[in-house]
Amino acid sequence: MGGEREKKSIDSSAGCVSEQVVLADDVDKCEHLRLGQYFCKDPKIDEATQEPENCRDTTAWVECLPAPNISCRLSNGTEFRFSGDEVGFNKTIPCRNVSGYSYKVAVALSLFLGWLGADRFYLGYPALGLLKFCTVGFCGIGTLIDFILIAMQIVGPADGSNYIVDYYGARLTRLSITNQTYRKPHLSL
Repeated sequence: MGGEREKKSIDSSAGCVSEQVVLADDVDKCEHLRLGQYFCKDPKIDEATQEPENCRDTTAWVECLPAPNISCRLSNGTEFRFSGDEVGFNKTIPCRNVSGYSYKVAVALSLFLGWLGADRFYLGYPALGLLKFCTVGFCGIGTLIDFILIAMQIVGPADGSNYIVDYYGARLTRLSITNQTYRKPHLSL
């Protein structure tokens, strides 16, 4: 019978050998392996953008290698037993859309030349930059507020992209509550 294979098991207490037929459909796809049954490589980081080299639309791919002696079904449907050196599947990881605006430069411009509006000109807000320049940074308070907004990454580049931040550096991730957010009920009294 095609698609079937035999599996022998030895019962150590009775010294018996029993045979059992396992259908090939019982083997999971490689993408469905459990944590610990595979290892994914680190992404290759682009020096200029500090994001994975193959980042497209906030998604990048990394190669994953199933552990030695793991059998799983490849994407083309064939079953394969891995030695630990072969790529079994690709997994998606999140990445950020960047277009060339450095976080370090934006914070430095805001700190030292913010009263002239240089930070807003750099980020692509020429009208606000000109307003800060003409009012000498809104008399100081506007410069301080802008510095805080840029340092907390609330104000970003005008084109909607993210700042270039070191890949393994400190990045801020905003948490938000949406309709898809699960709220655990509080058991009070």
